Amino acid sequence: MSKKAFALRLDPAVHAAIERLAAAELRSANAQIEMLLREALARRGVEVPASRPPRRGRPKKDD
Repeated sequence: MSKKAFALRLDPAVHAAIERLAAAELRSANAQIEMLLREALARRGVEVPASRPPRRGRPKKDD
């Protein structure tokens, strides 16, 4: 899974609120924004499938 990077302009007060909420929930601001967007989409009836988590560790050896 790869994430799409883009510039996001936010009101400084909104950014500060997101950072406070993220810190309280032990998330990064980026993860908090993504979670809030997913919640807002769900409330509007838009289903976004959960992405597969990235693969961790070394690749398996081919025998």
